[in-house]
Amino acid sequence: MRTPTLRIIERPELNAYASGLHEGRYSVTVTRGLMGALDRDEMEAVLAHELTHVINKDVRTMVIASIFAGIISVMAELVFRGLFYSRGGRGGNNKNAGPLILIGLAIAVIGFVLAAVIRMMLSRTREYVADAGAAELTKNPDAMISALRKVSGQSKLEAPDELRGMFLDNQEKGAGFAGLFATHPPIEKRIDALVRFAGGRDLPPVEPRTAPSTSVPPTY
Repeated sequence: MRTPTLRIIERPELNAYASGLHEGRYSVTVTRGLMGALDRDEMEAVLAHELTHVINKDVRTMVIASIFAGIISVMAELVFRGLFYSRGGRGGNNKNAGPLILIGLAIAVIGFVLAAVIRMMLSRTREYVADAGAAELTKNPDAMISALRKVSGQSKLEAPDELRGMFLDNQEKGAGFAGLFATHPPIEKRIDALVRFAGGRDLPPVEPRTAPSTSVPPTY
């Protein structure tokens, strides 16, 4: 495969994503904060994670899914507007105006929810697969686990909803309704999957060593 273009976002947050529709147009984007926070093995694991999205072509799937989700949202809004503005002549002579508006509102809500669920379900599934792909490509699941630990809680990056669904991690949106509307699985579940199925070890973070004090007490 051709090497995707590498792009850098000059932001301190820790995140990354892959994008593109076909060979020669794929790119992998990382933040400057991610590059500074991860060591070589951890960065290699994250890049392998994003490359797995490219290899599996689920980057294209997410783009297409976002397009269809957008179409569903637009159609739902058009139906609602059509029913709202066709409620009858002036003065409220149409007795069916109220029920028609409620039907239009229900269709719009269902459409928006369905569009959101399509994007989120696809995104959550692809993250587990990409984590597994990173472990397979690098033969180092521990590095992927360590990278996820560092990214956790540091990944919030302002971007459109469609783009956040493609991020390495996106936890700022609430996981209401038992996580139904979360675009990504929790970091803990992703790490648990790497431990159970990839043989990874969830090691505690290494505390930085402190050099013994060599300072001389001041004399007065």
